[in-house]
Amino acid sequence: MANIRSQIKRNRQNERRRVRNKAARSEIKTRLKLAQSTAESGADDSAEALRLAVKRLDKAAAKGIIHKNQAANRKSRLMARLSKVDAGS
Repeated sequence: MANIRSQIKRNRQNERRRVRNKAARSEIKTRLKLAQSTAESGADDSAEALRLAVKRLDKAAAKGIIHKNQAANRKSRLMARLSKVDAGS
């Protein structure tokens, strides 16, 4: 454990950010899975689920939770999977 006051504060800040980033990454995974499952089931709100997934990816990239190229790669892979589902049905 740190003895320096500034380092103690930095540790508190890092822990708050870690928890916040973990929640954001978890939500991204959930949104991506939801978008894919709604598209596969042919639900009416699949476009809305896709929009929310892309929005969360963009927001996470803007805040630095994930890298912008990682967000672009995930969006690209999601779109490819969804177009494959649409082509199959």
